[in-house]
Formats: sequence, C-alpha cells, structure tokens
Amino acid sequence: MNDNIEAYVLDTSAWLTLIEDENGADVVQQILEKSREGGITVFVSFITFMEVYYITLQEHGTDEAQERVKLMTSLPILRIESSQTLSILAAEIKALNKLSVADAWIAALAKEQCAILVHKDPEYEQIEAFVQTLKLPYKSTK
Repeated sequence: MNDNIEAYVLDTSAWLTLIEDENGADVVQQILEKSREGGITVFVSFITFMEVYYITLQEHGTDEAQERVKLMTSLPILRIESSQTLSILAAEIKALNKLSVADAWIAALAKEQCAILVHKDPEYEQIEAFVQTLKLPYKSTK
C-alpha cells in the first residue's frame, strides 16, 4: 500500500448503511467520493460481497441482491480476494477475539492494508488496539 494515500476498508454494515440510507450513510458516501477523486483507497473484502448478497437475498429477494452487488462493483473500490497471508491473519484474529468469521476476514484486510475499518458493529470494539476504526452511529436498541 502507498503510505501517502489514506486507506479505508468498508465493513458489510457500512455498505448496508449506505444502501439503506441509514444514519452514517453520508460518511460512507464522502469516503467513496474521495476515492473517486483519487485521494484515498477503499478496499472491500470478498466476504463483504457475499454478506451483502445473502442478507439482501433474505430480506428483499434475488433482484435486489443482484442490484446491490452491481452497485458495489460500480463504485471506486478495490475488491480483495482471499490469499494465504490474509487467511492466516484472519485465522489469528478469529482465534484471539470473539468475532464472526466474516468480521475476522474484514478486520484482517484492514490490518494488512493499514486501513481504517469503517463499520457499525460493536464486535469490532475489541480489536481497536491493533486496527484503526471509524464507527458509524450504531442502531439504537429498543
């Protein structure tokens, strides 16, 4: 990664915040606009695409799931696939923290790229010692 360019990783919750226009969508939109201008790099894990697709499939059906993934791929991001190095890092993060497998992959990507992890997921609070995060407003629990 170029140390002169700020980098972000968008968690699944950040994507859903943007797509569903939840509180914090403006922050995600600003990050994507800066990426389009070339001022920052935005990384997205392969597993985030799977999560957005399956969550949308369950809640809204196939057509909407396909549209959301199409939207994601049209934006100025770098999709990162699995690699041996990334899988080992994700496994280490998973073994030492109470994260889902998907969140461990996403956190590993942020750590590997020295990127800021943008999220709306309290699970990530436990990794703030080694991954810089940008918390979007959490959904209120009623």
